Amino acid sequence: MTSTDHTLLAEPVSPPETPDAAIAMLDAEGIVVGWTQAAQQLVGYPAGEVVGRYATHVLPPPEEATSASTFAEEHRAQAGWSGTVAIRHRDGHTLRMTLRVSLLRGQDAGTRWLVSVTDIDSLSSGATGGPVRESLLARVPIGVVVYDPRLRCVWASDAMERYDGVPWHRRFGRGLKDSLPAVEAEALEVVMRQVLESGTTRVHEYRAWPPTDRRREHAFSVWFFCLQGADGTPTGVCSMTVDVTGNRRARERLAILSEAGTRIGSTLDVMQTGQELADLAVPLLADHALVDLVESVPFGVEPSARIGTTSGRPPLMRRAGLASVDLGVLELPWAREEVVHAHPDSPFTAAVRTGRSYLEPVLNTHSGPWVDHDPVRAQKVRDSGVHSLMVVPIRARRCVLGLALFGRSREETPFQEDDLLLAEELVTRAALSLDNALQYARERTAALTLQRDLLPHRVQGGPAVEVASRYVPADMDHGVGGDWFDVIELSGARVALVVGDVVGHGIKAAATMGRLRTAVRTLADLDLPPDELLAHLDDTVRRLNDDDTDDSGQAPAVVGATCLYAVYDPVTRRCTLARAGHPPPLIIDAQGRVTIPELPAGAPLGLGLGLVPFESVELDLPEGSVLALYSDGLVESRDEDIDVGVQRLGSALALPGASLQDLCSRATENVSAQAPADDVTLLLARTRALPPAQVASWDLPDELVTVPTARRLAARQLRDWGLEPLVATVESLVGEMVSNAIRHGDGPSRLRLIQHRALTCEVSDASTGQPRPRHPGTLDEHGRGLYLVARLSRRWGSRSAADGKVVWAELDLPSTAAAP
Repeated sequence: MTSTDHTLLAEPVSPPETPDAAIAMLDAEGIVVGWTQAAQQLVGYPAGEVVGRYATHVLPPPEEATSASTFAEEHRAQAGWSGTVAIRHRDGHTLRMTLRVSLLRGQDAGTRWLVSVTDIDSLSSGATGGPVRESLLARVPIGVVVYDPRLRCVWASDAMERYDGVPWHRRFGRGLKDSLPAVEAEALEVVMRQVLESGTTRVHEYRAWPPTDRRREHAFSVWFFCLQGADGTPTGVCSMTVDVTGNRRARERLAILSEAGTRIGSTLDVMQTGQELADLAVPLLADHALVDLVESVPFGVEPSARIGTTSGRPPLMRRAGLASVDLGVLELPWAREEVVHAHPDSPFTAAVRTGRSYLEPVLNTHSGPWVDHDPVRAQKVRDSGVHSLMVVPIRARRCVLGLALFGRSREETPFQEDDLLLAEELVTRAALSLDNALQYARERTAALTLQRDLLPHRVQGGPAVEVASRYVPADMDHGVGGDWFDVIELSGARVALVVGDVVGHGIKAAATMGRLRTAVRTLADLDLPPDELLAHLDDTVRRLNDDDTDDSGQAPAVVGATCLYAVYDPVTRRCTLARAGHPPPLIIDAQGRVTIPELPAGAPLGLGLGLVPFESVELDLPEGSVLALYSDGLVESRDEDIDVGVQRLGSALALPGASLQDLCSRATENVSAQAPADDVTLLLARTRALPPAQVASWDLPDELVTVPTARRLAARQLRDWGLEPLVATVESLVGEMVSNAIRHGDGPSRLRLIQHRALTCEVSDASTGQPRPRHPGTLDEHGRGLYLVARLSRRWGSRSAADGKVVWAELDLPSTAAAP
């Protein structure tokens, strides 16, 4: 044996951890010639009362005893015996014991017996380690060697030869150095001397390749007991050796699997999971590990269940994991995250196609189809020293997601079937994590696609504002949220700016966001003031909650949302805002000064039960002011107060003269790098003002005779603006709208024309009643006014005003007229 044939695995185990087996040594006639302290503790007899007497004094009781010679003859041929017996304790009570008798041979062909007994009751109670007891009392064979006080072998069992290859007759008179490497023998001799001095029991473990199985390394446990004579003095040391390879490998397997539960699947990133699998396998299972995933998997797309079976071509793989005890020896052609091309005839392609594992204990790199067709790669494998290979497909729900390759080069023991079982278990756990990540990726992709489809693809502020926006979805761990923003052009060149946030993440949040955005646009078409619009939107959210309630008796998940709604009028340069639990906007003037308007917070939508009214605030915004609307994901984090985030946002936006796109980038540059936990939405609007020359208005008396006057005033203004082609149409519109206001309105009227990207005609009066189109009969003389307005304009409507209502209609400008 060489010095590498054995490796000590543990320091001596303290006596409380050692088995409480009683050890006794009998001569050929059944007389006790050696006793241990453990035996005294178990049955109560000191060495002086047992040594020199027949074992039947203790084992078994006289009424059940057979002669020692008869016992010896019956079991000599079997070299031992094991079973259950009753032993009389010194105080008179009987103990149920498991007993094992091993035959020992001496130098002069003499024989002795080593007896070990353990209390069955203590075994069942689990007072000591189960694996130790199992090894000592249940496993066969047990190698026994008895040494004299000078640590020379005097007795040995035949079974010991199976462990170290030394026949029993060549042991006598020799020490451990003749069967173990010198370093280990010296260490064990130190332990044996400690056993002789203290009388206690010690345990050591070591590894070796037994002569009966040179294919793999085995683990052995050795128990050392001090044998005492009649006067209690040490007469020798008894060693009992047991092959515990199964126990050790089981413990190692459980330890690896336990570690896999904490180290594999720590994130929802499939590439990271592949690397975690490789890192765990090396060096616990293999010297080298590669994890390749089908190319679509890293992009969140599940491969087909029939991958590689239709075209005959091997699927493209992407390297997700790479680990090695020495990366320098591999010289792999593909690094991590690169596309891997497998040969069609290689075992790797076969594993993907069949979904079955492949084990090659002794790797053949000199012949075979893939070796012949890929000699360069085969030579690199030979140069790496890999001599044993396992290929395990990564399967989930009948789909092969990739492959895990395990190789050994430094470890001389080739892979065995139990190694393959462990590898498959590890890969199965990784496959579960990969499948979870894929399912999440599919849901996140669907939610992200839904959200992006529901968000505006292009925002325009018309003549009222210049706009820019940013949207950053939440990171993979949190899922896509329900943030949205919108820019809605209103009548009279006005514009509505909206930012909202639905509570929660995922597809449901994105779908709810889409419903609320649609509701806001519908309510905006009614030209409601911001506070009234939010009140109606609050009713909508509460109805959605009621509709989602099922009959299961479980409380539904309450859907809540926040929203900020602002309307800006470029004619008056006034902005009206209201919010429902949403962060307040920031206003940055042309000099870069940042202010936060005092705006009542309002209750979140769907959570206020309609008890908290929404309030609007009206502000004057000078031309060139920047209005910043945002979601809380931009300013909120676990590490700092929201006020700090708002201040940081204000500092980023306080850059006079900068473009809105640059300001958006400055405000969100840190967010993109940190992978936000919530969606980040930012909407910037720089205000414009319509020049007075583009607006004309007249107060009209409440008399029908003013209709021709209103038509002439409108026609003259159109000619001044160079819009002659619209004169006839506008005269008809103004006539119908003014007539309708005089007949059905209240008080004096006002006519206003606004020239922007379109032409807007507005007629206001003091009545709050909204006009409704009628469908007159063929012979009716009235009721066609609003019908004609609808036919003559591209769109029309009415809205509430502080002192009544406004009826408006829009017309497209002539193609020859340039919009101011």
